[in-house]
Amino acid sequence: MKATPGQKIKIGLFTFIGLIILVFAIFFIGNQKNLFSSTFTIYGTFRNVNGLQVGNNVRFAGINVGVVEAINIVNDSSVRVDLTLNNNVKKFIKKDAKLSIGSDGLMGDKLVVIAPGGITSTETITGGGQLMAVNPIDVDKIVAKMTKVIDNAETLTGGLSQIVAKVNNGQGSIGRLLNSDKLSRDLEGTVNQAKTTMQNVHKTTTTLNTDLKAAQSNFLLKGFFNKKRKKQQQDSIKKAQAAAAQNNQK
Repeated sequence: MKATPGQKIKIGLFTFIGLIILVFAIFFIGNQKNLFSSTFTIYGTFRNVNGLQVGNNVRFAGINVGVVEAINIVNDSSVRVDLTLNNNVKKFIKKDAKLSIGSDGLMGDKLVVIAPGGITSTETITGGGQLMAVNPIDVDKIVAKMTKVIDNAETLTGGLSQIVAKVNNGQGSIGRLLNSDKLSRDLEGTVNQAKTTMQNVHKTTTTLNTDLKAAQSNFLLKGFFNKKRKKQQQDSIKKAQAAAAQNNQK
């Protein structure tokens, strides 16, 4: 069955639209992969690429300036990441710029971020050059530590809850003290008794001081106290003379 002229026109039209879509797709993909612009390559060495993949974006000053060209394991402690960048940003990237691995948003794809340099060097990077790489934070280790902290906090909270429950139920010395009216009254009575005792001691001390002054004024005991006072003065003079003699010898 031969195709009619109308069918041929439709087939040609669909073919033409398909070619246009294909051209636009190639242009879009090529533009994303920098296939149609002048590029240069640099690289950095990381201990851990943290899920970075070939084809992920490279950003400089918040702008996509290239893609990840290749990721290769160098040895058991380093991974080389090759980047293809647009040639028009080459003059802005200094030799002391740094590479780091970030995320496109909170849950987005991984990407390489180029931090501006120019602090210790004003020379621009050359094609095939290496930039210093800042290794990403090990999220697994952080999660493990946080899990341990949460477990310890849960254990501590459980222990405190048990202690509070025992105190509220009147268990233990503190619980009985807080929940028993009798113990509280006994403790209050003990404190009051201690206050009374201290007042009595103070009164007794005052009375003894008064009696002692009176005894010193008594003519029968006055001579005794005078002799004792003179002896103390003589002892003080002897001690002073001995100390002066020792100082003179030195």
